[in-house]
Amino acid sequence: MTDKPEKKQDNQLFLDSIGKVTPVKSDKRSIVPTQKPKPYPKKQTSHTVDKLTLAQTESVNTLRAEDTLSYTATGLQKNVLKKMRRGHYGLDAELDLHGLTSVEAKRELIKFLHFCELDGCRCVRIIHGKGYRSENNLPVLKNDLNIWLRQHQEVQAFCSAAQKDGGAGAVLVLLHLSGKYTDQDDTQY
Repeated sequence: MTDKPEKKQDNQLFLDSIGKVTPVKSDKRSIVPTQKPKPYPKKQTSHTVDKLTLAQTESVNTLRAEDTLSYTATGLQKNVLKKMRRGHYGLDAELDLHGLTSVEAKRELIKFLHFCELDGCRCVRIIHGKGYRSENNLPVLKNDLNIWLRQHQEVQAFCSAAQKDGGAGAVLVLLHLSGKYTDQDDTQY
């Protein structure tokens, strides 16, 4: 077979367009880059974990404005509530939920308890109000807190505060001692 004249012209045109070519001596190339890429720090997310995951095992009665709250987790001694009311643990932080809706209060409670856990807070006070302006004198936040705190993984006990500290409008919460603080000597206080 002979090459057609058109093919010879196409080949010559191709060779003229690519220019001078040098043959490849080895087709093996290193695909590993010569320098490693520089590391960059991960962005820290201020993501709070919702720890209201414990299932509610007991029914909770609806509370009125002057009713008091009281709860201890299983395995905890009953005199813990007395110690809390007497101020044995001391307050490490406080949260005021007055004027918030139920959704806003839940979000603030989760953030507050998360930061309390990070800071190593042991006993905190949450002011929820008595709910006198609520419908039928049934305090919304007080009843919500009664449920939420029972479901929170870090809560060991809670009770209504002493009359001088808010009475039935505030609750004292005892939290698990954070793991990073359990090795420290408590005698320094």
